[in-house]
Amino acid sequence: IYRLMQYTMLDVLSKAHGKEQANDYFRQAGFLAGIEFAKNVLDVKTDFSTFLANWQKKLRELKIGILRMENFDDVTGNIVLTVGEDLDCSGLPITNDTVCYYDEGFIAGVLEAYTCKKYHVREVDCWANGNRVCRFQGVVK
Repeated sequence: IYRLMQYTMLDVLSKAHGKEQANDYFRQAGFLAGIEFAKNVLDVKTDFSTFLANWQKKLRELKIGILRMENFDDVTGNIVLTVGEDLDCSGLPITNDTVCYYDEGFIAGVLEAYTCKKYHVREVDCWANGNRVCRFQGVVK
């Protein structure tokens, strides 16, 4: 049901405003959700390792996905995360597209709520383009 809502909403927005604008709306909605999720569900005043472990635990418990950190540059703050069994796209047919725009915003929102830095997050690998995890690259703006 969640995917039905997500993809029909994206389709309606794409037809009304164009694909790029619709994707941006989804990022904005995800960003807002990420900010609120971090502030209300996670402890944003803990060290990074504990924060990440709690974030992983909550996403798993809520069956949103399995979060893993692949790389983190503690000097720049840039990060690479993967989400397996992603609620948005795990099991979708291969379309050679990345489709997790909401997740891009969600991750950016969580990271900003924790670090107080703005992040530009983009999906670089996706189940929908043939990968078995979704990989997101976050760069501090």
